[in-house]
Amino acid sequence: MIKNFEPRLYQQTIFATAAGKNTLVVLPTGMGKTNIFLMLAAQRLKQYPNSKVLFIGPTKPLIEQYMNVFKEHFEINENDMSIFTGMVSPEKRAELWKMSKIVFSTPQGLENDIISSRINLEEVCLLGVDEAHRAVGDYAYVFVAKQFMKLSRFPRIIALTASPGSDMDKIQEVCKNLFIEDIEVRTDEDPDVKPYVQEMQIDWVNVELPRVFADIQRLLLLFLRERFEKLKKWGILRRTELKYVTKSDLLQLQAELRSRIASGEKDFVVWNAISLLAESMKIYHALELLETQGITALHKYFERLIAESRISKTKAIKSIMSDANFKSAMIKANILHEEKVEHPKLIELQNIVENEADKNENIKIMIFNQYRDNALDLVGKLNTIPNVKANLFVGQQKKNEMGLSQKEQKQMLEDFTNGLFNVLVATSIGEEGLDIPKVDLVIFYEPIPSAIRSIQRRGRTGRQEKGRVIILMAKGTRDEGYRWVAHHKEKKMYRNLANIRKKLNLST
Repeated sequence: MIKNFEPRLYQQTIFATAAGKNTLVVLPTGMGKTNIFLMLAAQRLKQYPNSKVLFIGPTKPLIEQYMNVFKEHFEINENDMSIFTGMVSPEKRAELWKMSKIVFSTPQGLENDIISSRINLEEVCLLGVDEAHRAVGDYAYVFVAKQFMKLSRFPRIIALTASPGSDMDKIQEVCKNLFIEDIEVRTDEDPDVKPYVQEMQIDWVNVELPRVFADIQRLLLLFLRERFEKLKKWGILRRTELKYVTKSDLLQLQAELRSRIASGEKDFVVWNAISLLAESMKIYHALELLETQGITALHKYFERLIAESRISKTKAIKSIMSDANFKSAMIKANILHEEKVEHPKLIELQNIVENEADKNENIKIMIFNQYRDNALDLVGKLNTIPNVKANLFVGQQKKNEMGLSQKEQKQMLEDFTNGLFNVLVATSIGEEGLDIPKVDLVIFYEPIPSAIRSIQRRGRTGRQEKGRVIILMAKGTRDEGYRWVAHHKEKKMYRNLANIRKKLNLST
């Protein structure tokens, strides 16, 4: 049933586990998770010849990618495979379901098909779940998996991800929601994976924030310190040292206070604290933009705050606008913007890209940047360099922002692959699963405090040959903190997976 494909040893080992139990497979990007699913699909259809295989993935480009692997390596008539997305009408999906042996689908529409009995999960002998770390909360994966385990005559689930995150509760939730009985984890360091892993060179490039940035930084920190002192005095915030308070701490506090209000508490201190936290979040964001992105991104954000203050009646935005430290920070940022002062990371990035393009005219570089505004600015700046043609790769349009449809995303990746341009600047859309074939160099414009996203970003290079990653970092800023947060989260993730696996194997 399988053609033109020789399974690697670790793929065979993982397949052996997945054939006997519902398995979560955690494998670095580019290590052939699809092929393990392929082997399992062949085995299940041989065992249950009158049944079907269902594969779910979060986006159309991802499920198309899987279908293409099946076309290449699976002995099956193309008409026996179908793709279900929101673009296919429910009637057409019902018709395709009857004719197909293997269905690749996004989960949202499938939910309705199951509820209205247009498709019958009783006939499905294998459910494949891609980017399985999404199976939390009320994401559609959770409903589909539950119905599948309830209705299927021969249920088996294989869940695939490069990283399920570092939070023990979240990993356990994914395992529970997908009825996982065993976990197969491989890292680049495992002896059975190592021979197939290309060497990865990671360079950290440190830059110093210029003096003029430090002035604005100081003003924004003063603003925050005043708010934090008040919150501490009211007994809301325990520690006020700014370097120890993270954005997630503020979000958590906000959620706690909101739930106190929701449960009927009428304390005016709580209401005031919610307002102060809202102010702090906005200024925290400004500080992050200044330290990690640059003046253009900060200036645009300040402009949005000014626009918001004209129409908003909220206390938080009014208080920000009347604050002396904030006003001074805004004036200084304005001057730097007019003087076209750049973040040292941008200058460093331009130098790196120019050097690389000079040395190798066929180079393919992928740059990750968290913020659309800044990513757009990077593209403009990079396109002024000789031999460099850069394009912006973003997700679908959000309100008042630029965006690419899935069709445009696919076309852009094809153009990049075919060498029509050589630098792809991507926001987080470029991190997950998409098959970007050969990238010589990946540059992080900023470290990110997420194990999942760090692993996914790095996995964009070193697929066929030695990979290179450069991470830009501004000294004495959030960048440094985020570097270590991601590092420790990744270590924690592998520890947690090992513990859960031990528990699962003890209980069977």
